[in-house]
Amino acid sequence: MVNRRLFRPGFPEGREMGPGPGRTPQGPAPSKKPAPPEVTHAENFYWVKQMQARLPMTVVLLDGEALHGVIEWYDRDCIKLTRTGSPNLLIFKQCIKYVFKEGEESSSNGNE
Repeated sequence: MVNRRLFRPGFPEGREMGPGPGRTPQGPAPSKKPAPPEVTHAENFYWVKQMQARLPMTVVLLDGEALHGVIEWYDRDCIKLTRTGSPNLLIFKQCIKYVFKEGEESSSNGNE
């Protein structure tokens, strides 16, 4: 049996480790969880769901006034509230305090 010596070359001093498995020169390791997206489209999903179901909604404005109706249309800045027996309203989203489905006010504690 022949006794063989293993030869391992030395690395020059000052040399940094280059990219290897699991390492990229641009950023963190790919196994790290990515950041959540900035735009989730959750608001659009909510408005479309309410429009399709034609659920009676209550829109509470910043001054405390409550408006009742069905959401018929929306865009980036406003919603259209269709009411029975009253004129339809185009409401700016920045004036809305909160929105809820009719009949859910009894399940809350009455606190605003």
